[in-house]
Amino acid sequence: MVIRVPADRFEDVPDFDYEPQYVDVGELRMAYVETGGGATADENEETFLCLHGEPTWSFLYRKMMPILAERGRVVVPDLIGCGRSDRYEDRDQYTVEMHYDALRTFVEELELTNVTLVCQDWGGLLGLALSAEQPDRFSRLVPMNTGLPDGTQEMTETWHAFAEMVATADDLDIGTLVANGCYRDLSEEVVDAYRAPFPDERYMAGARTFPGLIPQSPDDPGAELFAEARDRLAEWEKPAFVLFAEEDPITSDNRDPLRNLIPTASEQPDIWIGEAAHFLQEDAGPEIAERILEFVDRTAASNES
Repeated sequence: MVIRVPADRFEDVPDFDYEPQYVDVGELRMAYVETGGGATADENEETFLCLHGEPTWSFLYRKMMPILAERGRVVVPDLIGCGRSDRYEDRDQYTVEMHYDALRTFVEELELTNVTLVCQDWGGLLGLALSAEQPDRFSRLVPMNTGLPDGTQEMTETWHAFAEMVATADDLDIGTLVANGCYRDLSEEVVDAYRAPFPDERYMAGARTFPGLIPQSPDDPGAELFAEARDRLAEWEKPAFVLFAEEDPITSDNRDPLRNLIPTASEQPDIWIGEAAHFLQEDAGPEIAERILEFVDRTAASNES
């Protein structure tokens, strides 16, 4: 069964006055917001595609969107099962293939090109795989606190504990989950904004299933997709800027392997984002956005040549 979050759940969300728009991705609607950009479509226009992960939504990028919009178009979707996007009530409907196909359809329907991909957590798994499959659409990559697990990796004990808790907790509080993944304290208003897409348990199937979709063996669903993406990114020739947070116990071990995988990543500054944890967009959004604009500026000439 497909269900939709009531619009009034989002009436009190602070500092996020963007009108939602929707793209049909099969039987579901994927919600997104956008800002910046010119009055008319231009395939040469800089486009920032910002992808969130588990269990957040486009609200996560609110501190970055105005800054990125100074340079181009900013498109921020909600993954299926998150934010204002439609969701399945049945957990079994959520698969890597479903999420990937939905994102691919979204990007194709909007005809996005000259994309700087800004991605974190599951947004990175899906976005990096899509950029590897459709490299002509993407000009730059900015992976943050993410990875490409192909089933050969070792997951940390912290991750296993997190995955078990998300899947089985009797009362999963998404707001508290996000707050615990931040270095800085969040206001109650902001915590409630992360709870908004989840009125009750019926709406949480997507959030419950994300960790369990990470391949634990090369034979698991999704492992081949991510392995192929790794192979293609190992030959990536366009700019890439890996930005990870110093205080993230979930993904920090992925940072150096990812930076070493993508050949052009070593051409960019070797930095960590300080005083930031898993949800680094919350902890250091303006700083990250400024660093991304600097990255775009210093690589613009190479992309045009």
